[in-house]
Amino acid sequence: MKSIFTIAILLCTFQLVGQQGLIPLHSFYKDHLFANKLSKPYNEGSFLPACENNYDLIKAINDSTPQYYDFTHVLFQKYLFELKGKDYYLKISPAIDFAYGRDIGDTIKRTLFQNTRGLHVEGNLFKNFAFSTSLYENQGRYTNYETGYYSSIGELYPTSDTTYLTQNGVIPGAGRTKPFKGDGFDYAFAVGYLVYSPFKWLRVAAGNNAQFVGDGHRSILLSDNSYSAPYIRLDWRISPKFNFVYHRARNMNLLRRPASGSVESYYEAKGFSVNYFTYKPTDNISVSLFESGMWNRGDALTSRSSHPLYFNPVPFLSGLILKGKDEVVSLLGLNANYQFMDHHRVYGQFALNDYNGEKIAFQLGYRGYNFFNINDFMVQVEYNNVANGTYEATNRRLNYVHFNLPIAHVKGNGFQEFVLRSNYEFKRLYADLSVVYYLTKDYSAESLLPVDRDLTYSTSNIFYENFELGYRFNRKMNLTLFGSWTYRTADDGQAATNFLSVGLRTGFINHYRDF
Repeated sequence: MKSIFTIAILLCTFQLVGQQGLIPLHSFYKDHLFANKLSKPYNEGSFLPACENNYDLIKAINDSTPQYYDFTHVLFQKYLFELKGKDYYLKISPAIDFAYGRDIGDTIKRTLFQNTRGLHVEGNLFKNFAFSTSLYENQGRYTNYETGYYSSIGELYPTSDTTYLTQNGVIPGAGRTKPFKGDGFDYAFAVGYLVYSPFKWLRVAAGNNAQFVGDGHRSILLSDNSYSAPYIRLDWRISPKFNFVYHRARNMNLLRRPASGSVESYYEAKGFSVNYFTYKPTDNISVSLFESGMWNRGDALTSRSSHPLYFNPVPFLSGLILKGKDEVVSLLGLNANYQFMDHHRVYGQFALNDYNGEKIAFQLGYRGYNFFNINDFMVQVEYNNVANGTYEATNRRLNYVHFNLPIAHVKGNGFQEFVLRSNYEFKRLYADLSVVYYLTKDYSAESLLPVDRDLTYSTSNIFYENFELGYRFNRKMNLTLFGSWTYRTADDGQAATNFLSVGLRTGFINHYRDF
């Protein structure tokens, strides 16, 4: 992988092609990306994050009202620190999330909180090179349903009787944890990327920031639910109607090897590949073929490189040649969208596990904006159906997970989901509503763990609702002061959650709690 990146850089020469920074993946930015804020709708195949050079979203949505004081200019319209020159632009922002609240239904009456301190840095150099890095230090105490889930999919340690012990926990979008004050979690993580675009038709990115495929709230192909993984990605604009994305990453099972010469045993690694081919017949339509592969790189005692076909860019070829040989498990898919009447978009996805017609998933969705001629008023409805076993493999080490977290839908597999989202913003005041309803059948939250276990399966219905009111000071940093109410109930015996909180945060990445 390193050699590919080096060769790509050495073969290219500098040309001035514009800003190359990546648009953050937080739902706030993604909602605006599909709102047709510019003269043409976003139509690059929806393998996110999108590049500012392809769609200059931040400039389009940023507050442009007159400001007469330096303080308000920074607070409402700029990053905390900006340094501009002829061939460079450096931006530094706080990365914070301070929230405190209480679950009214919790008889123990615990104080729940999120305490995140960090720094977000972005930069552009010579108009064809960009970089970003973010550091986060966190402590948190969460609702009972969250705590139970985070703890159940934590680090796995082999024991002498060939079973596995679960320790610590793992949090979507944030990685593994250690205990904090008994029932809390302490964790830190860093994400970042480098982007180099030598030509208008070629972009090379490397880093460990999250990726997302699709136009919906969820993705059944690849999402930002899991922990960040180191990767290299090439975006090739073959012509105005054809795009190709080549993505290679190093994923991990949060499974300790039984022996190591280091202080801590290593986790088991596996290769991850994506070939993504997009056809755009018009400015409003795109259809993309998706193929991902989870590649065998050894077991508890041995480690090896992935099969040479791991580097193959031709979709579907590797999976067909190596099918049944325990080298790779493929997820095949389709992503399509259609933007109509300026502010309406329908979209859908389909996924098939390793050519097995019993392991399928599909998505249908709609986004609409500016209803009743009200600017920044969005409504989204979405339906996801994922069969049991869709992301599971015969060799459980090759399940569709990274850091024990699903890398497609946050819920794993074995469910139907109905999603309703709506948000509205007026003069920095905003309201955001999310409603999710699950129908699960023979479901287990631990079904995708990379080890064999005796699992408890359930069939239940889950209702989740989150309503948030707030004041968005700054759209560049997504700096908000908010109050929220979360209500969740399930008919599987879990106590209802009735959680009220207030807080202050900058939102660059997502942390999904609607499961």
